[in-house]
Amino acid sequence: MKILVTGSAGFIASHTAERLQSMGHEVVGLDNFSDYYDVSLKQLNASTLNSKGIAIEKIDLRFTKQLQLLPTDFEYIFHFAAQPGISTTSQFEDYLENNVIGTKNLIDFAFKNQKLALFVNIGTSSIYGIHATFDETVPPTPVSHYGVTKLAAEQLVLESSRLGQFKACSLRLYSVYGPRERPEKLYTKLIANAFNDIPFPLYKGSETHLRSFTYVKDIVDGVLSVIGKEDLVNNEIINLGNEEENTTQQGIEIVEKILNKKIELQIVEARTGDQLRTKAVIDKARKLLGYNPKTSLIEGLKAQIEWYQENFIDQQHLEI
Repeated sequence: MKILVTGSAGFIASHTAERLQSMGHEVVGLDNFSDYYDVSLKQLNASTLNSKGIAIEKIDLRFTKQLQLLPTDFEYIFHFAAQPGISTTSQFEDYLENNVIGTKNLIDFAFKNQKLALFVNIGTSSIYGIHATFDETVPPTPVSHYGVTKLAAEQLVLESSRLGQFKACSLRLYSVYGPRERPEKLYTKLIANAFNDIPFPLYKGSETHLRSFTYVKDIVDGVLSVIGKEDLVNNEIINLGNEEENTTQQGIEIVEKILNKKIELQIVEARTGDQLRTKAVIDKARKLLGYNPKTSLIEGLKAQIEWYQENFIDQQHLEI
């Protein structure tokens, strides 16, 4: 199949594009190479994909004229591109334009693809709010601009499936980590600071926050399990994550154990909109997709540390 992956120079999307290509699909990626975080990391991901025959077009979804440069014979669209996370440097307009306007423009582009079998929106557990411990039937109560705009994007996509314009589903992901994770996220930053003997800034009270930390391979398994199940998943919202919960403190201790090194912590003010607990309820994913995440936190963190060491310590490719 011919498949479009948005945000393909980013963390989870780059892994998804790579897996799709290994499955024999023709993959086209697009990314706007935003400077929300160090662009050199995206360029490293893009270089990895390019070496495997995956083209990445520099296209910004906020601008419809740029989307006109793409062909219109895609059979699947996996929509990862977004303004991510909680950041004091991002304004509401950044989330609105990238997550809502960008998604609407992609939907309009999707209408032109007559062979389109399924539009897969990548959502987030942030949609649920402070406590993301529910199944998909619970009304969402997001507490951040990110969560609010990702909910709006999700509903825009599902509007099209409800109206019968094309088949679509939305997958809500939980606390994904692993190789290529963004540099401001917990584990990449924790690992980088440990290697570089820099105190790690820990948000006040966050050491007790509970998370369904989910290894990226397990997430990609879930995301790609929708292929061939277009009728089954059409108009559905599905949680994807690990049922096992760990506190931030437990995660820190696991990294310390793997590195055999104590990490100095620097307590900083708590962030507004940070989730207190996420626990993936994946009964629906198990039933519809046969989803079964298997990677333990220690196994996943060993792989992430190896990736970091290979790319940022041994080879000195980049600095995070």
